[in-house]
Amino acid sequence: MFVSNEASILHADLDAFYASVEQRDDPRLRGRPVIVGGGVVLACSYEAKARGVRSAMGGGQARRLCPDAVVVPPRMAAYTAASRAVFDIFRRTTPLVEGLSIDEAFLDVGGLRRLVGPPLEIAARLRGEVSEQVGLPITVGVARTKFLAKVASGVAKPDGLLLVPPDGERDFLHPLPVERLWGVGPVTAAKLRERGIRTVGQVARLGEATLVSLVGGGAGRHLHALAHNRDPRAVQVGRRRSSMGAQHALGGGPRTPADLDAILSGLIDRVARRMRAAGRSGRTVVLRLRFADYTRATRSHTIGKATAQTAVLLDTARALLRAALPEIDRRGVTLIGVSVGNLDDAPVQPELPFAPDPGAELDAAVDAVRDRFGSAALTRATLLGRDPGLEMPRLPD
Repeated sequence: MFVSNEASILHADLDAFYASVEQRDDPRLRGRPVIVGGGVVLACSYEAKARGVRSAMGGGQARRLCPDAVVVPPRMAAYTAASRAVFDIFRRTTPLVEGLSIDEAFLDVGGLRRLVGPPLEIAARLRGEVSEQVGLPITVGVARTKFLAKVASGVAKPDGLLLVPPDGERDFLHPLPVERLWGVGPVTAAKLRERGIRTVGQVARLGEATLVSLVGGGAGRHLHALAHNRDPRAVQVGRRRSSMGAQHALGGGPRTPADLDAILSGLIDRVARRMRAAGRSGRTVVLRLRFADYTRATRSHTIGKATAQTAVLLDTARALLRAALPEIDRRGVTLIGVSVGNLDDAPVQPELPFAPDPGAELDAAVDAVRDRFGSAALTRATLLGRDPGLEMPRLPD
């Protein structure tokens, strides 16, 4: 795939998005440490981050680190409105916009030089428009590749702008810590650091075969390419999701298997309904867990036939959860997430004389009630009186 010789890909990322919206809407919060969410930190301002507070941290620990923080409840409607306003600016800047989440996108401005100026000027103008029209800080990285643009925005945070010129890519990238490589989490970073590999430049000096032996086939080839800034991916407009998911953050304290099953049921209900509304079906069910020590685990199972039926997806997810219960008992759990991958367009339901599918009919009836009367109009008996968790804002499916 062709990669431009010009640094013309922008990675635009709103800074501490939820907390920034709260500070924008309440002047009393500006310049103060702000935590969004009580039991579990959903987001926090940079003033709180400077005191050690992090997203997904338990609320008690966050308040011990930052006792003067202002804790505010999340306002999902406000975040959704702010995201839409920012994405309107993105799309007025260029038609080539690839949304990654409600607060983050890639933009390709390579064809706009003659019309509106070079990429760096476009990026500066975009930041000004977001600040003036939406009232939020945004950081933009500019580079030849999507990977490097994202790294640049991470380095430039908060509220910054950074261009990586084509002739300066190696000098910029190679001194950075290995954690800056896309896909390097705590486990992979620990494997590399155990062998004295701490910078991207050290990764780049390793042969691909050596990296494969250290971290596995796919991951080794991926890291070798990124360490040399080989990323041929173009900005994709209108790309359909490859998976759909939901998660539920948990406060401190033990959870019974019945508690966890109820949470899982609610998550599967939410995901399956989204899939049906988008006309998608999937084959791979993924269970994600975050333990009390903040380590993570992922379990998955691929079923034989793509489906969007709640009962089938829930049975698969329950089997994954049962297998993980001994580990949860030992380590505690602070987050459960579930997603369905290998998504396809949902098959058209057969017409008579084929027998109707009772599972599909039940799902359709439940969806119809919730569409008419709201998602809270109908719920599982096991979820009555339980906190259903927050449904996070997201890009359209």
